[in-house]
Amino acid sequence: MDSAYSTVPKNSYVELQSHNDPHSPGSPPKTHAKLHPFDEEGGFLRSSKNVNDSDDGIDNDPDLDFDNYPLIDGGSKSGSGISGAVFNLTTSIIGAGIMALPAAMKVLGLIPGFVLIILMGILSEISVELLVRFSVLCKASSYGEVVQYAMGRPARVFLEICIIVNNAGVLVVYLIIMGDVMSGSVHHVGVFDQWLGNGVWDQRKLVILVVVVVFLAPLCVLERIDSLSLTSAASVALAIVFVVVACVIAFIKLVEGRIEAPRLGPDFGSKKAILDLLVVIPIMTNAYVCHFNVQPIYNELEGRSPQKMNRVGRITTAVCIVVYAFTAISGYLLFGQGTESDVLTNFDKDLGIRFSSALNYIVRVGYILHLILVFPVVHFSLRQTVDALVFEGSTPLLESRKRSLGLTAVSLVLVYFGSTMIPNIWTAFKFTGATTAVSLGFIFPSLIALRLSKQGGGLSSGEKFSSWLMLILAVVVGIVGVIGNIYSIESHSE
Repeated sequence: MDSAYSTVPKNSYVELQSHNDPHSPGSPPKTHAKLHPFDEEGGFLRSSKNVNDSDDGIDNDPDLDFDNYPLIDGGSKSGSGISGAVFNLTTSIIGAGIMALPAAMKVLGLIPGFVLIILMGILSEISVELLVRFSVLCKASSYGEVVQYAMGRPARVFLEICIIVNNAGVLVVYLIIMGDVMSGSVHHVGVFDQWLGNGVWDQRKLVILVVVVVFLAPLCVLERIDSLSLTSAASVALAIVFVVVACVIAFIKLVEGRIEAPRLGPDFGSKKAILDLLVVIPIMTNAYVCHFNVQPIYNELEGRSPQKMNRVGRITTAVCIVVYAFTAISGYLLFGQGTESDVLTNFDKDLGIRFSSALNYIVRVGYILHLILVFPVVHFSLRQTVDALVFEGSTPLLESRKRSLGLTAVSLVLVYFGSTMIPNIWTAFKFTGATTAVSLGFIFPSLIALRLSKQGGGLSSGEKFSSWLMLILAVVVGIVGVIGNIYSIESHSE
């Protein structure tokens, strides 16, 4: 049956315009309908025509095929809820950094290590809230935009370089861990070796390449971070499984009296111990850096508001502090002074309890799956930042599938080659932690708050104190960490 009504495309909206007839003042106004394009990001695009232009009230674009468009949708919910946002933000934080925390606890001692995990978590949450607050004030859609608003274009370029270096370093670490665990390393046996014996799976580079092509690439081509909510939820669950298993094993061995007494404070007895102490705090700061994904997650939050995002940040911080504390303590108690920079590699030997072999496989394989699911979340912001830096002024990445696929392919290739050249995760973390991590997590948010506090977002005395405290601590940690890294390299070369 023929209808007199026309369909309206989903990417458009109808504007009703009322016009009075100047020749008949008493006549009722005539209503005209105009079709305008609708921005997929949630805003209306400006019409190329003036509303007063004379036409017949209908958009006469000859390219529009009305018969192929559905009727107007009465409205549908879009974006992620609080739970999805929490999963994505938690996944941005809990990645490979958790594997270095037991080794950091070995260097710091039990009490300072535990206190530092809590302190870093609290400071990171404060910096996230400041970032969200001033991003909303500036109406910025990315971390780079709010930095440019506060400090200018050069600062934005520097920030984007920091994000690229930090995220690329994190992704390299993920691949290093996958290679170490599945194919083994110089001092540890890989899962494949234990299952299948010697074979082609001993080729670490080949195993990593297969993981990248078969598992990571399909997830990395997804164009919206909200599409990763389910995989993020699964990754958080796998991380919790790892923590629970490690804690149960440590508790059993503690009850049986087979754990040596842990050191409660740092060791100052040797030059190496002091050098390790200088570089371990930047590694701890690296564990909470998620600021590069705060804005993308906020942009896709359903019914978004600063208050709602702050709630997401606080829940995430609480979860991460608990997971980090239990992981660091249980890992250090289990392996003591033999704790490796990547504690996951310690799980290749007999743990001295029943079902030790099965638990070892559960811990290692489960966490490799966790890293596979975390990888695309970190890669998402890496791709977005590279696009913003290299293709500034181009169409949004969501509208250019070819550019998105090209950036994904290039970044995966470079990250893969990086994983074949960097020896271990401690080397990667101590450099990024002392430079890009403290910049992204603490220096930039505090500078933004202090610079923009007089433009409608005044800071309270407590917030101003916290901003200055974060800024000073971050600068000190960065300088000390870089000096410690330089001395560490020199001492190894001698």
